[in-house]
Amino acid sequence: MVNIPKKRNTHCKKCNTHTEHKVSLYKTGKTSPNKQGNRRYARKQRGFHGQTKPILRRKAKVTKKVLLKLECSKCKTKHQVLRSRAKHVELGGEKKAKGQALTY
Repeated sequence: MVNIPKKRNTHCKKCNTHTEHKVSLYKTGKTSPNKQGNRRYARKQRGFHGQTKPILRRKAKVTKKVLLKLECSKCKTKHQVLRSRAKHVELGGEKKAKGQALTY
């Protein structure tokens, strides 16, 4: 599990200085049913036929790449930073103290 702090000091392109940024996770938006691919697929499925396109049954990846949205506290400009792959991501969780036993 990756624990990421909710605020981080990093460079802002607009301010051209290191400022505090608010960190949030990227989420995909709601897919539109009226996009060209969906319209084409619906048209192809119409009529007396079975399933026309292959349904993918095997997944290639087990993890997802962590994409962070950073918002500058001064100018409110947002930019994104790509992190390494992780199964579970936690924003602003409790930090582990050095030399402390794990608690379950």
